[in-house]
Amino acid sequence: MLRVKNRKNKKNYANRFVAILFIALTVNLGLYRLPDSILGLQIKKVDLLSDIRVYPEENKDDLLKILTGDDEDDGFTDNSADTVTVPEAIVPDSVMPPPVPPDYQAKNQYPKDLPDTAVTHKINVEQRSIPSTVADDDKNSTDYLFNTNIEDFSSEHTGLRRFFAALNNVNNLRRPVRIAFLGDSFIEGDILVADFRAKMQASFGGRGVGFIPVTSNVAQYRPTIKQSADGWNTYSIIKNKSRKYVLSGLLFEPVSDNASVYFQTVDMYPGLDEVSSIKFIYSTNENTGLLLKSDSDTSYYELPATESVTQFEIKGQFTRGTIQFKNATGLKAIGFAFEDNRGVVVDNFSLRGNSGVIMSEIDSKSCRELQQIRPYDLIVLQYGLNVASDSVREYGWYRNHMVAVIEHLQDCFPGADILMLGVSDRSHKRGGSYSTMPAVLSLLRAQRQTAKKAEVTFWSIFAAMGGQNSMVKYVNSNWASKDYTHLSFRGGREIAQALFDAIITEKSMYDGDERLVER
Repeated sequence: MLRVKNRKNKKNYANRFVAILFIALTVNLGLYRLPDSILGLQIKKVDLLSDIRVYPEENKDDLLKILTGDDEDDGFTDNSADTVTVPEAIVPDSVMPPPVPPDYQAKNQYPKDLPDTAVTHKINVEQRSIPSTVADDDKNSTDYLFNTNIEDFSSEHTGLRRFFAALNNVNNLRRPVRIAFLGDSFIEGDILVADFRAKMQASFGGRGVGFIPVTSNVAQYRPTIKQSADGWNTYSIIKNKSRKYVLSGLLFEPVSDNASVYFQTVDMYPGLDEVSSIKFIYSTNENTGLLLKSDSDTSYYELPATESVTQFEIKGQFTRGTIQFKNATGLKAIGFAFEDNRGVVVDNFSLRGNSGVIMSEIDSKSCRELQQIRPYDLIVLQYGLNVASDSVREYGWYRNHMVAVIEHLQDCFPGADILMLGVSDRSHKRGGSYSTMPAVLSLLRAQRQTAKKAEVTFWSIFAAMGGQNSMVKYVNSNWASKDYTHLSFRGGREIAQALFDAIITEKSMYDGDERLVER
C-alpha cells in the first residue's frame, strides 16, 4: 500500500515540458520574423531549418551572369554625395579578434629569408600572359576575375611611375620610400601587411614597423610590435567626425598630464628587432614635455608648440621603452613611427568597420601637412568587406563614392600613386555548404570600374586567392577564419606574396620602358 501511495504522489512534468517547448518554438519563430533592421542596426535572423533548407544552386555561369547583365549605372554617373543613396544593408566587420599566429610566442620561427609559397603562386606566373591592361568592356569579358597582374588605367600607363622611380632611387632619397596601406579589419593586427612589409624591406632595405596608433584595441594580437598605453581618450572618424583626422582616422587626447605609452620591438619578422628612429606625430600642442625611458638612458624633451601636424624625432638605437608625457593638457596625438630613415617603410592604417567611403572626410589641410613631414609614395586601398551583402547586388553607389575618395586622396597627397585592391573572396552558407557570395563579384566589378574612372591602378585579391570559392579552400587550409571572411596570418602571407610578385612584375615593365624611366 505504501508503494501505491508514493506512485500517486509522484509529479508529472510532461505538461510543463510541452509548455516550455511551445514557448521556445514561439520565441524562435518570432526571431525569424524580425525585420531586416531595427533602428538602423542589421538583424541576423534565426533559421531553424538552415541546415536542411534547399537553396537554388549557384554555379560559375550563374555568378558570371551578374557581371555580364545590363547595368543602368555603367556610365559612371557622377552623382554627388547628396544624391547618392547608400544602402543600409551593409555588413559590419566581425567582432571577433584577429587570429594570433600559431608561432607568435616562439622566437626565430619565422623564416628569415621569407621563401616563396611555391604551390599557389607558381600558378600565377603562368597567368601573367594576360596583358597588364585588359579590355575596358568588362560586361562582356570576365578575364579580370582571373588576372593576378596589376591593371594600370592611367592614360599613359604611368599609374605607379612616382612609386617605382622612388624605389629605383631608394639609396639617394635621404628618406624612406613610404607606403600607406589603408584598410579595414582584413589587415588589422598587421595581417597581410606584415608579410608584405617584410618582402619589400628584404628587397629594398629598411627596418621597423612604421606607424602605430597611440593605442589600439587589437594591440595584444599584433605580432609586429608590443605596445600598451595608459591615460588616453580615443576618437575615431567613424564615430566622431568633429575632429581633424589624417590617414589613420584616429586621434588621441590625454586624460591626465601623465599619459604614457610602452613599446617593445620584436623579432617575429625580419627587420623589426631594432630601429634607429622614433617619431611622435601630433597635431596640437601647447607646453608638453616628453620623457623617454629606455634600457640605456632616460631623456627629456620639450615638444614644439604647434597648431598643425608635426613630427618630433628621437634618434638612437631602440628596442623597448616607456614614453611619458608631462603637462599634456591640450595635446592631440596621432601616433608613433618606429623605423629607419632608409629603405622602405610600410604604414598600416587599418580601421575596423571602415567601408572606405568615410575617407573622403579626412582633413585636407592636415593631410598636406602630414605629406610635407612624412611623404608617401604609394597609397594602397583595401576596402569592401563592410560593403558586400547578400541583400545588395548593385554597387554603382559605392563606385561613385570611392571615385570621390580617390580624388580627395590625390588632392591631399599629391606626391603619392594610388593602388586600389579588389575585394577578397567571401563565402555564405547555402544549405550545408559554403560558396562565394554573388555580391562579391558585383562589388569587385564596381571596384575595378572605380579604378578605371579615377585612372589609377588596380589589383584583385579575389583573383590572387584563386577566384570563386577560394575562401572555402583558405578556411579548409587554416588560412582564413571560420567566419569565411577574414584571413589568418598564414593566409595573409599568401596574399602578401602575390601582391609583392605583382608589384615586381609591373616594376619590371616600367623599368623596361625607357620612355617611362626618363620622365
